[in-house]
Amino acid sequence: MYQPPRGTRDFLPDEMYKRNWVLDQIREVYESYGFEPLGTPAFESWELLKLKSGEDVINQIYYFKDKADRELGLRFDLTTSLARVVAVHRELQMPFKRYAMGTVWRYENPSEKRFREFWQADADTVGVSDSIADAEVLSVAVDCLKKMGFSGFVIKLNDRRILEAFIKQAGIPQDRVLDAIRAVDKLLKVGKEGVIKELIKMSIQEESAMWLLDSLSLTGTPNNVLVETEKKLMDSQAGLKGLKALKDLVEYAKSFDYNKYIDIELSLARGLDYYTGPVFEVLAKGYEDYGSIAGGGRYDGIINLLGGENTPATGISFGIDRLVPLIEMKGGFNDIELGVDVLVAPISAVVKGEAIKVAQELRAVGISTIIDLLGRSFSKQLEYANKKGVRKVVIVGKQELEEGCLTIKDMKTGDQLKVKRSRLLEIIKS
Repeated sequence: MYQPPRGTRDFLPDEMYKRNWVLDQIREVYESYGFEPLGTPAFESWELLKLKSGEDVINQIYYFKDKADRELGLRFDLTTSLARVVAVHRELQMPFKRYAMGTVWRYENPSEKRFREFWQADADTVGVSDSIADAEVLSVAVDCLKKMGFSGFVIKLNDRRILEAFIKQAGIPQDRVLDAIRAVDKLLKVGKEGVIKELIKMSIQEESAMWLLDSLSLTGTPNNVLVETEKKLMDSQAGLKGLKALKDLVEYAKSFDYNKYIDIELSLARGLDYYTGPVFEVLAKGYEDYGSIAGGGRYDGIINLLGGENTPATGISFGIDRLVPLIEMKGGFNDIELGVDVLVAPISAVVKGEAIKVAQELRAVGISTIIDLLGRSFSKQLEYANKKGVRKVVIVGKQELEEGCLTIKDMKTGDQLKVKRSRLLEIIKS
């Protein structure tokens, strides 16, 4: 029997209902902030995807040639395509606030939490250099999680310029800075000793590597960490700019009312090479070990790199394949009604035409409705409804129709109620 390719999965209806519900909640919040939908191709030119991606990501891109021998690759995120769109479509009004939801692909070793094909839901603001844009996309993420039933969060913040400043203070030359950032980004995966080994492989002295990781171990609330960091970065103009961006972001977060969730983490790197300023990750409180469920940052240079004007940009992305299992773990779907609302069950073939009319009336007012298509017995129809998790069955019988009535059966309680046909919609809605 054929199975899905390694690192990919089939999602049966029960799972897809949950995924669609999550995407609907996120979409509603994105649009409430004025983010507009954007669609882009699943594959892009190989040259585009390689730009500012980083060696690790380049090795994970699904590369292929088409029949005209053009070099292409499946998108590994939704941000690169956005940057291309902005570079090409100069008629876009700034700020351009877009959201995108779709599949991305990365050729990495599959695990319980990592797949080669997965879904992301992004919100990005292009054209704003001030930290208010970074603060707003974080506010969007917090509101999305609240809407999905989460009550607490940990927002980890850093700025790539601060990280680079410490790397340079450690004596690491400019041409190895990105390599060092990629190594630091693996801190959670390989631990402190693993990162030191990677840095040593880059011909970085062990003493410098240890000093760097000790300096980056500073973490905690903004008031404490930013003051201490400023003392250490007095000689770094770029580092101080990064520090100011974080201070401004924290101030805006107070107005958005999520500043209480913020922790500064100086080792936070985010692995993609295109980040240029604040970077952030969002974790669910109580489930921090599960890993981040949203992350992003500022990438001011990539649009210019693709031939567009020098345009600032920032954004955040949800990993749907991580978010859905986490909501399941905390019982978040237990009280949400997903799936089909009503089964219309004709008792006999004589009333099938009338049963179709009833189903159409329900569908016309937005009630998801199915009708028996196989001519099964009434008991088999009830069995089918029970297996499908249908909430109510509308029973259409010859005698009831002659009386101008229908019978509604509640599949959860087993109760049945005979109602006037004219009151069907009213009763079902209630």
